[in-house]
Amino acid sequence: MRAPVRIADAETVRLLRPGDRVDVIAAPTSGARATRVAVGARVVDVSAGRHQPLEDGALIMLSVPRSDAVKLAGASANSRLVVVLC
Repeated sequence: MRAPVRIADAETVRLLRPGDRVDVIAAPTSGARATRVAVGARVVDVSAGRHQPLEDGALIMLSVPRSDAVKLAGASANSRLVVVLC
Protein backbone atom coordinates (compact mmCIF):
# COMPACT_ATOMS: atom_id res chain seq x y z
CA MET A 1 0.00 0.00 0.00
CA ARG A 2 1.17 3.52 -0.70
CA ALA A 3 0.76 6.17 1.96
CA PRO A 4 1.34 9.93 1.63
CA VAL A 5 3.15 11.21 4.70
CA ARG A 6 3.89 14.82 5.68
CA ILE A 7 7.35 14.95 7.26
CA ALA A 8 7.94 17.86 9.63
CA ASP A 9 11.49 18.64 8.47
CA ALA A 10 11.43 19.48 4.76
CA GLU A 11 15.23 19.70 4.65
CA THR A 12 15.45 16.03 5.66
CA VAL A 13 13.05 15.13 2.85
CA ARG A 14 15.37 16.78 0.34
CA LEU A 15 17.97 14.14 1.26
CA LEU A 16 15.65 11.26 0.35
CA ARG A 17 15.54 9.40 -2.95
CA PRO A 18 13.09 6.81 -4.27
CA GLY A 19 14.15 3.38 -3.05
CA ASP A 20 15.53 4.63 0.28
CA ARG A 21 14.30 2.83 3.39
CA VAL A 22 13.19 4.88 6.39
CA ASP A 23 11.72 4.46 9.83
CA VAL A 24 8.99 6.98 10.64
CA ILE A 25 8.91 8.43 14.14
CA ALA A 26 5.88 10.24 15.60
CA ALA A 27 6.69 12.98 18.12
CA PRO A 28 3.37 14.00 19.74
CA THR A 29 2.81 17.74 20.04
CA SER A 30 1.57 17.13 23.60
CA GLY A 31 5.10 16.30 24.73
CA ALA A 32 4.44 12.58 25.16
CA ARG A 33 7.18 10.10 24.29
CA ALA A 34 8.02 9.66 20.60
CA THR A 35 7.18 6.30 19.01
CA ARG A 36 8.18 4.47 15.85
CA VAL A 37 5.12 4.00 13.63
CA ALA A 38 6.72 2.45 10.53
CA VAL A 39 9.89 0.42 10.13
CA GLY A 40 11.83 0.06 6.89
CA ALA A 41 9.25 1.86 4.76
CA ARG A 42 10.35 2.23 1.14
CA VAL A 43 10.33 5.77 -0.27
CA VAL A 44 8.33 5.77 -3.51
CA ASP A 45 8.25 9.48 -4.37
CA VAL A 46 9.73 12.66 -2.93
CA SER A 47 9.00 15.06 -5.77
CA ALA A 48 5.99 16.53 -3.96
CA GLY A 49 8.21 17.45 -1.02
CA ARG A 50 10.70 19.46 -3.03
CA HIS A 51 8.45 22.37 -3.96
CA GLN A 52 6.63 23.11 -0.71
CA PRO A 53 7.27 25.85 1.85
CA LEU A 54 9.70 24.71 4.55
CA GLU A 55 7.42 25.69 7.45
CA ASP A 56 4.77 23.19 6.33
CA GLY A 57 7.12 20.24 6.15
CA ALA A 58 7.15 18.11 3.02
CA LEU A 59 4.97 15.38 1.59
CA ILE A 60 6.48 12.05 0.56
CA MET A 61 4.97 8.78 -0.62
CA LEU A 62 5.90 5.58 1.20
CA SER A 63 5.23 1.94 0.42
CA VAL A 64 4.09 0.29 3.66
CA PRO A 65 1.90 -2.58 4.86
CA ARG A 66 -1.76 -1.66 5.37
CA SER A 67 -1.36 -1.77 9.17
CA ASP A 68 1.46 0.79 9.01
CA ALA A 69 -0.59 3.04 6.72
CA VAL A 70 -3.30 3.15 9.38
CA LYS A 71 -0.73 3.94 12.09
CA LEU A 72 0.79 6.71 9.95
CA ALA A 73 -2.59 8.30 9.29
CA GLY A 74 -3.46 8.24 12.99
CA ALA A 75 -0.09 9.57 14.10
CA SER A 76 -0.20 12.45 11.62
CA ALA A 77 -3.36 13.76 13.27
CA ASN A 78 -1.62 14.71 16.53
CA SER A 79 2.14 14.32 16.00
CA ARG A 80 5.03 15.70 14.02
CA LEU A 81 6.44 12.94 11.84
CA VAL A 82 10.17 12.56 11.20
CA VAL A 83 12.18 9.99 9.29
CA VAL A 84 15.39 8.15 10.03
CA LEU A 85 17.28 6.53 7.16
CA CYS A 86 17.81 2.78 7.58
